[in-house]
Amino acid sequence: MALNIEQIRKDFPILSRKVNGKPLVYLDNAATTQKPVGVMERITRYYSEENSNVHRGVHRLSQVATEEFEEARRYIAGFIGAGKPEEIVFTRGTTESVNFIATVFQQFIGAGDEILITAMEHHSNLVPWQQLCRRQNAAMKVVPVNERGELDMESFKNLITSKTKMVAVAHVSNVLGTINPVEKITGLAHDKGVPVLVDGAQAIAHLPVDVRRTDCDFYAFSAHKAYGPMGIGVLYGKEEWLNKLSPYQFGGEMVDQVGFKETTFNVLPFKFEAGTPDVCGALAMETALKYIEKNGIENIRQHEDELLEYATRELKKLRGIKIIGEAAEKTAVLSFVAGGVHPYDLGTLVDQMGVAVRTGHHCAQPLVERFGLSGTVRASFGIYNTFEEVDIFIRAVRQALDMLR
Repeated sequence: MALNIEQIRKDFPILSRKVNGKPLVYLDNAATTQKPVGVMERITRYYSEENSNVHRGVHRLSQVATEEFEEARRYIAGFIGAGKPEEIVFTRGTTESVNFIATVFQQFIGAGDEILITAMEHHSNLVPWQQLCRRQNAAMKVVPVNERGELDMESFKNLITSKTKMVAVAHVSNVLGTINPVEKITGLAHDKGVPVLVDGAQAIAHLPVDVRRTDCDFYAFSAHKAYGPMGIGVLYGKEEWLNKLSPYQFGGEMVDQVGFKETTFNVLPFKFEAGTPDVCGALAMETALKYIEKNGIENIRQHEDELLEYATRELKKLRGIKIIGEAAEKTAVLSFVAGGVHPYDLGTLVDQMGVAVRTGHHCAQPLVERFGLSGTVRASFGIYNTFEEVDIFIRAVRQALDMLR
């Protein structure tokens, strides 16, 4: 089923605004997506009709908010194929989810142990593990990336050893758009008894996610990259792993019994959700994921892949353009450089023409440097982007290059 892009665009009011006197062409979806009317209405409805703290309250508003909050958890569990709602922990986003595991996993890491990541990780799935290794006198090993922007799977196999205690890998690269074979990676890791954390920030709005099929032990994503609000995200963890882990933070809600000498902790998932949660964020995230489901994730992927293929083909016609990342399996992200032109200058000029792209190292500095660069220009696609917008983007890049050269 083809998407009705014209109708979809009507769901996103911001797309009708102008930037620098030009119609907005928003191609920065890998940084954050725009929000449909339904998500904004859900936020308004919560604060105008349902606002109350969840759990423990006996009054009507608290009961309504609690039921809505836990229903959001149940829906999200189903959306990613989790076995139980108790395996869904609400966090502030992917970054906090990874930091959470990298912090509490300290109990399983000793001197001489190893954490295995890849060369394409976002800083959020690199620095927490680096700091864990530093604290525990462990080692962080890195799976290399080839010239096409694909993981060297032979190196991956060789780098997993008896010392490996965790594998952390991006589902989709935010710089290259590469779709990593996470199911294969998980299988190889589990053959050695090693748990796997998958950073799903760039996958959740573009690909079907089924954590039980992938068999990963942890999966992290943020709402704001999937048409939801900022400041809310999810950590999925297998029940057996979450039961092994100590609480990440302490305070209200995550406790069972508290005394001055001893405290016992709540059951899953509440022992990991200290303090008042972002109830409204969870409800708005549920709404956003339902929007994706209504339109069909396979339909969305097909549309975005067609945009990516078209934009790549047209961009290559311009003199001096080099695409960074041409993996056989990729989606939604187009990074490039133009010979002799700084990415920042190019990005600034196309913004003057109403086109929003991202420039720099995209919080993946080691990956960009691996290609001998200090930065790229990145165009990234979402459900509401059109072929006409790609044409505007290509014209803007051409005009900017003519000016800069």
